[in-house]
Amino acid sequence: MRVLGIDPGLTRCGIGVVDGAVGAPLTMVAAGAVRTLADEELPARLLGIEKGIEQWLDDYQPDAVAVERVFAQHNVRTVMGTAQASAIAVVCAARRGLPVSLHTPSEVKAAITGSGRADKAQVGTMVARILRLDSPPRPADAADAVALAICYLWRGSAQERIARARQKFARTIELARQRHGL
Repeated sequence: MRVLGIDPGLTRCGIGVVDGAVGAPLTMVAAGAVRTLADEELPARLLGIEKGIEQWLDDYQPDAVAVERVFAQHNVRTVMGTAQASAIAVVCAARRGLPVSLHTPSEVKAAITGSGRADKAQVGTMVARILRLDSPPRPADAADAVALAICYLWRGSAQERIARARQKFARTIELARQRHGL
């Protein structure tokens, strides 16, 4: 399975692509960032992010997309920009019918390092170890995006299977009720 991870941001939107499956070695395919200029107007920045993400989707044809879930910060302006970039990422994936999984920063840190309180350096170091790289992907936003893709491969796909099983079970119950006039 190929997963595109996205660490949303208005100035730097980290992106990473990882191939793999649970129980199998993972391979980093690519990592980088979509960048916009801080002095550009917001619509132009969001359009630039969309074009960049679409290009990555075209180039790497992922099976799923993992996006960092926006969390509350003290700086409302920063969280708004991050949320807007996140929404662009989700829309780009949804437009293609790709499964999207949202992961909190602490969830990703816990999946990658074993601690939800790990710092960026620890996450980068573990990403490099997991993927057998000489050094963490650069910039740091790209390493975070790769970590999101790894988190999806290790956790997100299992969560999707559970959700599908629940839906199937609910549908089975509904059909049984209909058959028995309940």
